[in-house]
Amino acid sequence: MMSGLVNSVTKLYNGFASVLNRLQSPLLLAIRLYWGYQFMQDGWGKLTHLDKVTDFFTNLNLPAPHMTALAVALIELCGGFLFTFGIASRLTSLVLFVNMTMAYLSVPDDRVNFSHIFSKPEDFYGASPYTYWFAALLILILGPGVFAVDTLLKRWIGTRGEPAHTVS
Repeated sequence: MMSGLVNSVTKLYNGFASVLNRLQSPLLLAIRLYWGYQFMQDGWGKLTHLDKVTDFFTNLNLPAPHMTALAVALIELCGGFLFTFGIASRLTSLVLFVNMTMAYLSVPDDRVNFSHIFSKPEDFYGASPYTYWFAALLILILGPGVFAVDTLLKRWIGTRGEPAHTVS
């Protein structure tokens, strides 16, 4: 009797997990679409107001503030585009993740919030770079999902007689 109950619960749980597993790629797509668009918007905003961003970076004592502002704007604009469509997803996510880590570390209030990651997590996740940082981290670790240009390219390369992945 008990083993039948355990088997039933296990089967129910496995079915539930299977349904959730099918939602992984749509979730990753939603993250990429939403946050990729946000990255693009922020990059475009910085690019079209480069003088204000340069002044802000000057006040933060960042090196070469104009070039840094231009680089950050282009990283967010172009990286956001690549992130949205799942192109070079993990490399793009790494660049965006590092960019947002630097955003945390460059602004004095956010630097303090970053240092509170374990002691006062509400400060850490309440800081403005957090959601961008976390979205980039998720795609960096989990990949873009099946609804991505990267996945299409892997399938296309795999159908040309070359293995899509090799197992060592």
